Amino acid sequence: MGYIIGMDGGGTKTRCAVSAPSGEIVYKTNGGSANFLIHGTEKVSENIFNLIEDCRDNLKIDHSVISAVLLGTAGAGRKKHAQKLEEDFNSYCLKKNIKIIFFHVESDARIALEGAFSGGPGCILIAGTGSIILGKDDAGNILRAGGFGRLIGDEGGGYSTGRKALQAVSKSFDNRAEGTLLKKLLETNFGINSPDTLITEVYEKNFDIAAVAPFVLQAAKQGDAAAVKIIDEETDELLLLVSSMLKRMSKNRV
Repeated sequence: MGYIIGMDGGGTKTRCAVSAPSGEIVYKTNGGSANFLIHGTEKVSENIFNLIEDCRDNLKIDHSVISAVLLGTAGAGRKKHAQKLEEDFNSYCLKKNIKIIFFHVESDARIALEGAFSGGPGCILIAGTGSIILGKDDAGNILRAGGFGRLIGDEGGGYSTGRKALQAVSKSFDNRAEGTLLKKLLETNFGINSPDTLITEVYEKNFDIAAVAPFVLQAAKQGDAAAVKIIDEETDELLLLVSSMLKRMSKNRV
């Protein structure tokens, strides 16, 4: 067994660690984003390659002694997407006249699950920009719930929370609902102070809806009724994910 490189890919940066044949972590570094759904497989392949070269240069090792490279990243939950990145990265390496013995792509949720329970059974709930729960039963089966993305899912995630906040503010602008602290927070932090600016930001300027979620938490802590309602609803959705996963894991218990 040679050196193994593990990567945790994010939307902004990718964390990387190298394990020596003894199992000891001998080098850590960071690189560019590995979210290929946003940046494309060509750019992500370049970022991954640069990380591998950084590891190789610092450890003064040859590509031939790197037994495996594993990347866990967002967007890799669907097999065809993961395989596309694997194929494009291998093609990128061939253009450089370099052969990586084994390169595999997994979802960021899967590597978090395996890391949390050291390969054993358990479940992990992720509720960041998106929401998903992944579980592993006693028989080693991988189970999932949620993860349907921002358009038809994301319950309990940042996008869903932010979207509900913007809806609450839009109703407040029209006097269709009580006033909310969220209106002031949007103005202070995003310059949104009218129906026109709200519509322009969302529909013309690709506004980052999930970025509003932290301010919903802030408003809820200050007792804002609209924000508290949103947090209660999203928390209930996360509990449904947990309940669903526990039921499925119980059915598969050996």
